[in-house]
Amino acid sequence: MTSKRFFLYLVLVAAVSCAPQQAPKQPSSPAPASPVRILVFNIHAGKDAAGVSNLDRVADLIRSTDSDVALLQEVDKGTKRSNGVDQLAVIARRLGYVPAFGRSLNYDGGEYGLGVVSRRGFTAHFTTPLPVAPSQARAGGAHEPRAALIVVPVAGLKLVALNTHLDASREETYRLQEIETVLKLVGSNRKSGLPAVAGGDFNAEPASAVYRRILDSGLRDAWTECGKGEGLTYPANKPVKRIDYLFLADPLQCSDARVIETTISDHRPLLVTVR
Repeated sequence: MTSKRFFLYLVLVAAVSCAPQQAPKQPSSPAPASPVRILVFNIHAGKDAAGVSNLDRVADLIRSTDSDVALLQEVDKGTKRSNGVDQLAVIARRLGYVPAFGRSLNYDGGEYGLGVVSRRGFTAHFTTPLPVAPSQARAGGAHEPRAALIVVPVAGLKLVALNTHLDASREETYRLQEIETVLKLVGSNRKSGLPAVAGGDFNAEPASAVYRRILDSGLRDAWTECGKGEGLTYPANKPVKRIDYLFLADPLQCSDARVIETTISDHRPLLVTVR
């Protein structure tokens, strides 16, 4: 889906979600905004750093944090290495949440990419590629295209959530191209009237050009607003890098952010509460 079609779609979603179903009652005072808990977690293809399956533990962690929405990266769907399991479906079923899968590429007899699970489901979701030029060659001549998964949650969560996993090369060449598409998608959303978040594994530290480009676009780093400490997320056993983020667009506000100490993946999850 192009950014133009994305914008037109969001305008329609905003209009439908805001349309009254019956004559509204006049409240005596404005209702307080409910907090929304958003988890960002790279689940390492369903295995911890030692290669042990972690799907049940991922679901249990989401439940223990009372997350409303979880943005997950490195998700397998039907691959041989994961014994043909639809990992996101397993997690969602254990939680009783609604899943949305975004394919980044076909891999090992199945698909690999991004996932979102939401307590209240979605109005819609779609996946869009993050193109780079030239195509990135990996070991053995393989390519790993990157993507963004966009979901529009419903009910009390009237916001657009973008989930992504950027290139992991040492150089920023590919990430700088990928982030432009991400920012264009977020920018297209601004006219819809729905607030937006962009989260995931950005493979970029706060001193990077990618991080500066994100802030220059007007997005705000939730950790710097309401987290305490360094917020390091990778590697899980002894983290030395902050590469997992949730970025906020106005008018969203952050009231709490914390990194959860766990080794059920090779990353530590980030939990952010927003209004």
